[in-house]
Amino acid sequence: MTLLIVSFIAGVLTVLAPCILPLLPVIIGKSVSDTTVSKRRVFVIVVSLGLSVILFTLILKVSTLFVNIPQDIWKYVSGGIIFIFGVVTLFPRLWESLPFTSKINIGSNKILMKGYQRDSILGDAIVGASLGPIFSACSPTYFVILATVLPVSPTLGIVYLLTYTIGLCLSLLFVVFVGQKIMNKLGVVANPEGWFKKTLGILFIIVSIGILTGYDKKLQISLLDAGFFDVTKIEQKLLDTNSNGGVNEQEENLTLEQKKEKLAEAPDLSTIDGYINTDGKPITISEFKGKKVVLLDIWTYSCINCQRTTPYLNEWHKKYEDDGLVIIGLHTPEFAFEKVQNNVEDAVKNFGIKYPVVLDNDFSTWNAYENQYWPRKYLIDIDGYIVYDHAGEGQYAETEKAIQRSLRERNTRLGRAVSIEESISDPSGKVVVSKRGVQSPEVYFGSARNEYLANGVRFTTGKQILTIPESTSKNKLYLGGTWTFDSEYMKNNGAASISFKYEAKNVYMVAHSKDGAEIEVYIDGKLDHVMFIQANKLYDIVKGIDYGEHTLLLKIKSGSVDAYTFTFG
Repeated sequence: MTLLIVSFIAGVLTVLAPCILPLLPVIIGKSVSDTTVSKRRVFVIVVSLGLSVILFTLILKVSTLFVNIPQDIWKYVSGGIIFIFGVVTLFPRLWESLPFTSKINIGSNKILMKGYQRDSILGDAIVGASLGPIFSACSPTYFVILATVLPVSPTLGIVYLLTYTIGLCLSLLFVVFVGQKIMNKLGVVANPEGWFKKTLGILFIIVSIGILTGYDKKLQISLLDAGFFDVTKIEQKLLDTNSNGGVNEQEENLTLEQKKEKLAEAPDLSTIDGYINTDGKPITISEFKGKKVVLLDIWTYSCINCQRTTPYLNEWHKKYEDDGLVIIGLHTPEFAFEKVQNNVEDAVKNFGIKYPVVLDNDFSTWNAYENQYWPRKYLIDIDGYIVYDHAGEGQYAETEKAIQRSLRERNTRLGRAVSIEESISDPSGKVVVSKRGVQSPEVYFGSARNEYLANGVRFTTGKQILTIPESTSKNKLYLGGTWTFDSEYMKNNGAASISFKYEAKNVYMVAHSKDGAEIEVYIDGKLDHVMFIQANKLYDIVKGIDYGEHTLLLKIKSGSVDAYTFTFG
């Protein structure tokens, strides 16, 4: 139910996003006409835009799974249509003066332009529909629906998507009617060849060029990173509320009876396969009940999102251990090699982790918490209740404040006059990532999840001989050479190559090589460095370049590589 409300609010907020604000004049300008058709135009444009968002989402999901449709095609379609409308708005007689238009019978261009110039429903619908793919990319909730909800429950996903679209359309109607009212009062739109329409045509063309060149995204990232128009923070907080259970500051002094009514009791550790940093002794959550506050961190060592939270966990352990905080790292593996205790022990040592880590190889504790994410943190108070939880990276200050509240309660209950430091940690070694600059998804090589593979047979094991084409699409995986597909990874047989066009700053790869492998790393056609892969772990493939669209090419010169994933930052 909470996500339903968040989806509606997200739709409303989308019109204020930096990537949408430049498009509002396009919609308002297109809907402004003589008063007999203006209201109709508004509804047709907005409703067609809403339907386009829904259809685009479903097509995008289907195309990702079954059809190799480059994602950039939607950018060119939208930008191209807006550009054409801009030219015709700027030069209204141009289309009719072209000699070849009289020979076109029912071609799409003629329908498009005639529809626009005759104020037809078709022309209005085309304008609205062309903007759908652009509007769809401006909401965190939209991507939650696309990536998480739809694959699990198509019915529920469509309900959330519809709710998001309703919020978007209602807010657009409000904005457009207000804008239309202002324009009509100014009386500047009556003349189809007047200065207002020409200005509007120039604006259309500028917006279309921004979309076609990708500058609209760069401008959006710059504005958001500078702190302007960041309405997505509101939506992100609502999403965090949806995934984060627990008490707030007003509820920190709940009685035990109230906790039983409002909070969930923390499940204990179940069928643990190994213990690290415990002197070989088993530990449980229940043993700390009435004594300590426990922070349970669910992670896996090859996960870049987990690795980026480790500096904060290390800092909290050092800062609050003497105040009664116990951090337990629940290592739940994503890949088979992460079940090996020696591998986990090496990672714990490399990351400087001093708090206890336990191995949840059979996912029994993960399932007891009904978890779905790496990483996830559950804060368990002195009474054994979950008072706060957070999925994913971020929210470090909020998490630390929750720790401080629980420690204050603990010390009060135990009669200890210990002052809990209220400062917020800023650990060395932290990595700050611009989420808006990362526009590429996590990519799996293994046949169980290789939906982004573009030049081979997906979702099947066995050997394939592949060739990388001259032209590649963004966020699609291409392989060259002979590869053997396993459910979790792909292994090359002899010299081979991997190509991926991505939009981010850093690239990470989970990989392994039994005897070691040498790889040449090319970025945008130039050799950047040579690296050696052997141990089962996450490797930094690309770092130190600017956010943007880049083409990565890996040439495996010697040895065989088990390639598991690409992730981006």
